[in-house]
Amino acid sequence: MAKTAANPTAGNEPSGHRRFLRILGVSEKTGLPPCTIYRYAAAGKFPKQFKIGARAAAWDEAEIEAWQAKRLAERDKSAA
Repeated sequence: MAKTAANPTAGNEPSGHRRFLRILGVSEKTGLPPCTIYRYAAAGKFPKQFKIGARAAAWDEAEIEAWQAKRLAERDKSAA
């Protein structure tokens, strides 16, 4: 991705860059409310969060995207 005025750091990420999302970012990305995210994670139906600090947790964006891809694949399989 090229640098732009809107994103001056684009293209500076090291290869293998992993992005961590906090609960509101996960909620925005998935469309699920935080209470549902926590409930699904506790039931093993959603990626689990991990500690990034003493009082902070996050999710790996790649795991969230894989979960979304799996949901779409399940939808497409059942529609066939």
